Amino acid sequence: MGYDIGWIIPRLRSPGLLWNCASSITVAVVGLFSKIVIEWLNKTTVYNAEGLARALRRPPGVPLLTVSNHHSCFDDPGLWGVLELRTLLSRRRMRWSLAAHDICFTRALHAAFFALGKCVPVVRGAGVYQPAIDFCIERLNRGEWVHIFPEGRVNVDKEHIRLKWGVGRMIGECSRAPLVLPVWHEGMDRILPNAEPYLLQFRRRALLSVGQPIQLDSLLASLRKSNASEEESRAAITARIQDELLRLRNHTHRRLVAAAGPAADGLLQHRTDILTNPSDDAPYISFGHEMPNGKEKEKEKDI
Repeated sequence: MGYDIGWIIPRLRSPGLLWNCASSITVAVVGLFSKIVIEWLNKTTVYNAEGLARALRRPPGVPLLTVSNHHSCFDDPGLWGVLELRTLLSRRRMRWSLAAHDICFTRALHAAFFALGKCVPVVRGAGVYQPAIDFCIERLNRGEWVHIFPEGRVNVDKEHIRLKWGVGRMIGECSRAPLVLPVWHEGMDRILPNAEPYLLQFRRRALLSVGQPIQLDSLLASLRKSNASEEESRAAITARIQDELLRLRNHTHRRLVAAAGPAADGLLQHRTDILTNPSDDAPYISFGHEMPNGKEKEKEKDI
């Protein structure tokens, strides 16, 4: 019989002063550790860092949902080591993140640590209607930041995985359309390999690409106008998120090849996920202030 996680989400809803103090310390310590590993002990290149900074400076009450691929157990918190210290040290500003209950919440000490670090136990295979998803929707409705790995697991083999519908439910049931920001990264599984002895590595190279906010207003309006069912809405929203992530992935890989040469530092070898491409009708995602010229747009359509 596994560890009983029933106390965690009620405690996250009603934390109390002592819990908040312990959570603030946990978030700060983990954030500083991540920054040391990502920026000091390894080399991480960030494209469109300002896009992420703008999202974190969004107006009060605007929910933020970041979505990314999942290549290593260190993706979260490692990815956020690139943030400014004032964000890393702030429990209020930092993200909520779904974490597998059968990996991160197997013992009392582990459960307390991850819960204090603003991780929410999700039960894989329990569907979209479960307490973890409900809790994340509540946080979004309060204008907070939630991060999700919609693949639903660490993609060790880097194969194409259909995104889970939980992300579609979060967006579809949010009382206010969230700011949805896609992130694609490469190299995190070199910093923490997915093989024993699972030790952090140093002097490795990682790449983090932040896309532009995904425009969902027209899609959401169309779904409401057509009286789409909840299942149809979740499927359509999730498919759109997947398309945008795939486009960002392709753009990131071209950036990687341009920076590291055709070999791309070995990061693109022996992969099957790159065989799947986005739909032709998905809009282009650019980095920061850069807009593609006509030829680059044509190349985007060919991918």
